[in-house]
Amino acid sequence: MSDRARLIAKIGATAAALVIPVVAYYEGKVNRTYVDPVGVLTSCYGHTGSELKSGQTFTDEQCLAQLEADLVKHAVALDCVRHSLSDGQKAAFLSFAFNVGNGAFCNSTLVRKANAGDMSGACAELSRWTVAGGKELPGLVKRRATERALCERDL
Repeated sequence: MSDRARLIAKIGATAAALVIPVVAYYEGKVNRTYVDPVGVLTSCYGHTGSELKSGQTFTDEQCLAQLEADLVKHAVALDCVRHSLSDGQKAAFLSFAFNVGNGAFCNSTLVRKANAGDMSGACAELSRWTVAGGKELPGLVKRRATERALCERDL
């Protein structure tokens, strides 16, 4: 089964169709390894991993494959939310987990609020996560606004 098929099986076709372009847009695509704003060796659409080496290059197809595999890896974070989620909420929370990591997502106030049934409060929490490396990043402000809009569209 392809990673795209695994993602669709996990979160549904509509949520997958929402999250892939959001993550791709906000991560941006660089077809080589680079150091991200907080000093992590990264490739393509924000992929990180111990297999990366400085100076590597990737095709568009390899970058899309990395993105889909990474989304599958981060989709398990949605299991931390025990409340049912709309497609927009799945997409928003998966984009967020992709960006901050599964541990930070699962241990967040956002998840605590979602599990308490406070979906409006959970969606609002997204706006609080705009700092990386000790400073607020304009790209994170825009990303969180998009994620929050996705999250709140079905409230």
